[in-house]
Amino acid sequence: MSKIILTGDRPTGKLHVGHYVGSLRRRVELQNSGEFDKIFIMIADAQALTDNADNPEKVRQNIIEVALDYLSVGLDPAKSTLFIQSQIPELTELSFYYMNLVTVSRLQRNPTVKSEIAMRNFETSIPVGFFTYPISQAADITAFKATTVPVGEDQEPMIEQCKEIVRKFNSVYGEALVEPEILLPDNAACLRLPGIDGKAKMSKSLGNCIYLSEEPESIKKKVMSMFTDPNHLRVEDPGQVEGNPVFIYLDAFAKDEHFAEFAPDYANLQEMKDHYKRGGLGDVKVKKFLNNVLQAELEPIRNRRKEFQKDIPYVYEVLRKGSQVAEEVATQTLSDVKNAMRINYFDDKELIAMQSAKYEEKND
Repeated sequence: MSKIILTGDRPTGKLHVGHYVGSLRRRVELQNSGEFDKIFIMIADAQALTDNADNPEKVRQNIIEVALDYLSVGLDPAKSTLFIQSQIPELTELSFYYMNLVTVSRLQRNPTVKSEIAMRNFETSIPVGFFTYPISQAADITAFKATTVPVGEDQEPMIEQCKEIVRKFNSVYGEALVEPEILLPDNAACLRLPGIDGKAKMSKSLGNCIYLSEEPESIKKKVMSMFTDPNHLRVEDPGQVEGNPVFIYLDAFAKDEHFAEFAPDYANLQEMKDHYKRGGLGDVKVKKFLNNVLQAELEPIRNRRKEFQKDIPYVYEVLRKGSQVAEEVATQTLSDVKNAMRINYFDDKELIAMQSAKYEEKND
């Protein structure tokens, strides 16, 4: 069986370092690994409209922001198919068929749906499209017969629900769909990067993000204002690294070569952590080191983005071609699904012949 990846992002604006360490960096590694036959990366605008139906222009404008970030981190249209969800109408039809295989109570039990509903204050008035987005996501995954879905741990319930839909469909109609497996980040610090304010989740709405395209001075300002260990009041005080956002960021970004260049007193991150824990290392010095690390990591991404910004028609052409390729694949899957469900009336020569014979007998 072919090894196929499907992943993507909602176009809610420019992508941030949480997206980068949580998924984008890994996507580039997987893309360049040669281990996968096909890689589909989707800008999930239709999903974004489920809670932005009254503001479609916001979603429309953010398509290019996500596409620019994709290209700037190193996603290559020659190796990965970049496409826009709404341009693949087959996904909507697949969602419609899958709705018959899922109960309302099962959707209500989905932890990801429950937390997202609470976060958006939808408890008393949930848009149906938003409520059913686990089904839509299953359509996205199965349309491309994805074997692997790289996501964060918060998406595990969604992948499990997709697998349930696949099993139910295949048991009722026959083996037509592929059951996907989740691929989590291999670095624990990348599972969920906290906001610079120490809150559990980096969020645009909370204003606690560092964006991939952020300018150097802005990055520095945000890093130097980051939340740290509140009990580490003096340089000589012992500090705590567990749960300390500055060290979580260093876990996600710092490499041994960064120490040789920016902090030669330490051979690696563990030595810096040990010094901080026993006391004698101030937060300002650690933050300055983190700033240097982030500047080194984000500068080439920011520069590539500026180059792609000079040719926006090219970026849209990448998305157009990718959407065309994606639709061809989804069309074949939809055909397989309709054949399995026996609703392929005009292609079913056996059905037509049987009905013809049936009514010829009656006419006789």
